[in-house]
Amino acid sequence: DRFDVTGARWSVKGAEAILKLRAVRANGDWPEYFEFHLTQEHMRVHKSCYADGVIPEAA
Repeated sequence: DRFDVTGARWSVKGAEAILKLRAVRANGDWPEYFEFHLTQEHMRVHKSCYADGVIPEAA
């Protein structure tokens, strides 16, 4: 929708990211991509914060 809004501005990097996501969706690869994305985010946000990537169990 933002591509059609008068005056909206995109950086080249931002527009490229959106176009890549649209291509993934159009190719029917969204479920696999999103699972990969969630796994990468979990590692970046959680596992990278703990020694050896092991999250301690709750007490």
